[in-house]
Amino acid sequence: MYLIIQGPSVETTDLKQLAKLSGANGIEQTAPNVFRLSNASPHPEIAARCAQAQLDFAFVPETQTLSRIGLVVMDMDSTLITIEHIDEIADMLQLKPQVAPITASAMRGEIDFAESLTRRVALLAGLEQDALQRVYDKRLQLSPGAERWVATLQQHNIKTLLVSGGFSFFTDKLKPRLKLDYTAANTMEIVDGKLTGKVLGSIVDAQGKADHLKRLRDQLGLRREQVIAIGDGANDLKMLGEAGISVAYHAKPVVRAQTTYTIDYSGLDAVLNLFV
Repeated sequence: MYLIIQGPSVETTDLKQLAKLSGANGIEQTAPNVFRLSNASPHPEIAARCAQAQLDFAFVPETQTLSRIGLVVMDMDSTLITIEHIDEIADMLQLKPQVAPITASAMRGEIDFAESLTRRVALLAGLEQDALQRVYDKRLQLSPGAERWVATLQQHNIKTLLVSGGFSFFTDKLKPRLKLDYTAANTMEIVDGKLTGKVLGSIVDAQGKADHLKRLRDQLGLRREQVIAIGDGANDLKMLGEAGISVAYHAKPVVRAQTTYTIDYSGLDAVLNLFV
């Protein structure tokens, strides 16, 4: 196994200590602040050492390559982008203090996602449609490394699916911007240029995200081990469970505990370093 160490800054003393703990017999720098320790083995002190130094670590098979991957499925809010866009929409009505706690509770898995979405969207009734564009223009930012991450997937002919429990207004704009292959999200009802506070059709919740992954995986003729899924909240867990490789990106503890890998400190393109 390789032990991959990466982060905003990797100190030599930490690197040497991690090599000693893992019994690695070689250290190779593969990119700035990215190191690959060869013939490494797990040790109970590695996680604590990396957390103290704000480093991401992962044990990866020496044969793990992107050439084996056919599909990457990503959550949108706090994964591909830095914001929770429903919270930012609510801020247009000075309702963020009421909406944000519902969002956070749902992401921690404390309340049902569909219920949380219905409650949050109901609070947005009456908002002018152009507020959505203002959120996209003024507040939406891609996560660090997102563009490099997606571009590299495209260079390897890997299909991409952006699936969100949020709204298609945003996924539809990100699709051409990043040249994503597929998107899936909820649709807000808009009448006379204003949000009605209702969601049209079936809600894309945790099961919905998983179902979209499975349908596309089968459509592309891929095996589970050929799929990567990335998310941050409890409503991503079912989707993450359908992928051969799951990544918790700056995620809630309930997600970090159930995924193949965790990225806490690095950008989205850090996932690339988990492949040889």
